[in-house]
Amino acid sequence: MLAAALLTAGPLLHLSAQTDTVRVTALRIAQTRPDSARAMVRRLLAKLSPQDSIYPGVLFTAGRIAPDATSAATNLQRVVVEYGRSAWADSALVLLTQLYFAQGDPAATVQAAERLRLDYPDSSLRPRADFWGARAYFDLKDDAHGCSLIREALDGAGADVEFKNQVTFYASRCASTTPAPPVTAPATAGDTQAKPASPAATYAVQVLAVKSAAQVDEMLTRLKVMGFDARVVRDTSGLFKVRVGRYASHDEAAQALRRLKTRLGGQPFVVEEP
Repeated sequence: MLAAALLTAGPLLHLSAQTDTVRVTALRIAQTRPDSARAMVRRLLAKLSPQDSIYPGVLFTAGRIAPDATSAATNLQRVVVEYGRSAWADSALVLLTQLYFAQGDPAATVQAAERLRLDYPDSSLRPRADFWGARAYFDLKDDAHGCSLIREALDGAGADVEFKNQVTFYASRCASTTPAPPVTAPATAGDTQAKPASPAATYAVQVLAVKSAAQVDEMLTRLKVMGFDARVVRDTSGLFKVRVGRYASHDEAAQALRRLKTRLGGQPFVVEEP
């Protein structure tokens, strides 16, 4: 069960920020009475203001003890996007790498790992993200980038013998692999990021058209975490239209459409822009 995996992943993260008694108690109770623990966290979230300094920590805990992968991802993504400067953001990204990998989504795993490397280069959790990112690269048949990350994970394993043994197992396949050039942004980690804007771009993929700004914010958050170049367009109809990318050809937009449909579902479609 993915939620159980996130719960048991906690001791590996060394989360010094997790000192709040209620959250710690909820995590302990979740081992035997998960429903009671979730109720505790829901009550705490309801009482706290989103501006409260411990709110992202409670949100992170909600992600760890969530009943399903979708709820877990939603809470963890909120920590990353809405509270990127909190002590919990890098921890949330590491759990997202594990969650995405367990779901069989190597592209999303790579994006989360590369985002942690880019946004939190000094994080003590970087070797963990490197490990899961490397495994995802291997699944994508990109041994060059995979081996670069697995070497960094090995260098950062420290005194954790169990983790070091796990990394060493995968490092054995990299003895003769030429290191890959560094990835400079999550967008280049896989092929799920829309291409950068260019003056000649005339196509985009429309994902959503609604009147609710709240729905727009939620969709933008999801797309941003996934690494897509998303924006909002509002025309004379009054609808908020969420679109991804600016592509020079219909074929490029169609490729992005297929990726979006795989990741998000729904009925996205290609539109021509003036």
